[in-house]
Parts: sequence; structure tokens; C-alpha cells
Amino acid sequence: MTIHKEGYTSIALCILFIFVSNALIQFYMPQATTFKWIVYILSFLLFVAVVYFFRSPSVDVISDEKAVLSPADGKVVSIEEVNEPEFLKGRSTKISIAISPLNTHTNRNPVKGTVKYVNTDGHTTIAVENAAGTPIVYRQIPGFSKRIITYVKQGDAVEQGQKFGFSMLGSKLEVFLPIGTNVDVDVDDAVKGGHTILARLKS
Repeated sequence: MTIHKEGYTSIALCILFIFVSNALIQFYMPQATTFKWIVYILSFLLFVAVVYFFRSPSVDVISDEKAVLSPADGKVVSIEEVNEPEFLKGRSTKISIAISPLNTHTNRNPVKGTVKYVNTDGHTTIAVENAAGTPIVYRQIPGFSKRIITYVKQGDAVEQGQKFGFSMLGSKLEVFLPIGTNVDVDVDDAVKGGHTILARLKS
């Protein structure tokens, strides 16, 4: 299992915390056998939880110029026609994906193309134009931690399914598509980043 690079520091700090806390308990409470075993078990579970959160398994990306892939693992929570004022400045079909703590938090580009717009003010909005000139907008919405990470910048050429960021606890991803796009998912569907086809573009 691969660990996402955003997890290196957190895992190192977790190991340091476990080592120090267990060493102190061993030094000051050498006779408290039952308590020490409880702490050992809790320490192990904490380590497993942190590693699990930052896991980044490989994905067999389905590359298709007409397809819009899911940018993240999670569940489709809404599909609606909305106004997208930030880049498209008009009506679009929005697909919202909620990421649970048990999902992989790696974010992947839903289409191949050129990054035309990046805005990191509070949330992160990215617009990518594909080879046919169709703009696809996707947005990272921060969750409980109020922290999201984005690697792409305006002018970058991106590949479909390529990692573009990382979302923390309680985050959500939104994908904005041209009106009339054939949506292939329904509300409550489970989706996999870089693998599940959300929709198919007409051009």
C-alpha cells in the first residue's frame, strides 16, 4: 500500500507521540501491566488509523476523452442544475461528491487538458479545457479541518486521473458540466476517483 506524501509528517509525528507516551508510561508506571497493555493497543489503533487515512492505492485509470471521471472516492450526494459564477458564469450541471473519513482522500483530474483557471480563496476551483475546447470546472470544498491541498496551477497540462490534490476530513468535491451532458451516475452512488465515469461529454 502506498502512502500519500501529505501523510509523511503526520505519520512521523504519530510515531514520535506513541514512542514518547509509551516510554513515559513504562518509566513511571512499570507495574501497571493492564494499563500499559491498554495504552499499547490504543497506540497501535491510532497508528493504523493515521496510516489508513493517508493511504493512496494505485488506480487503473479509465482514459476516455469523452468521459468525465470522478475526482475522488466518495458518494454522490446531489446532481442539480445551478449557476456557476466563478469561471463558467452561467448555468451548468453540478455533481457533488462527499468524502467520508473511510474513503481515500486523494483527488484526481476528471479530464485531460490544460488548466485555464485556479482559485484558492477559501475553497479551490480549477477549470480545465479539454482538446475539444470544452471547459470542465471542479471544486474542492474544505471540511472539518478547513484544509485542502492543490498541486496544479494555471497553464499546466494535466492528464486524466492524475493526482491534483488532497482533501482532509469532511471534504467535498463538486464537478460542473455543460448543460445537456449525459450524466452516468445517480444520487447515493458510490464512486471511485479516476475510475468511475460521472458523465460523458457530447463534444
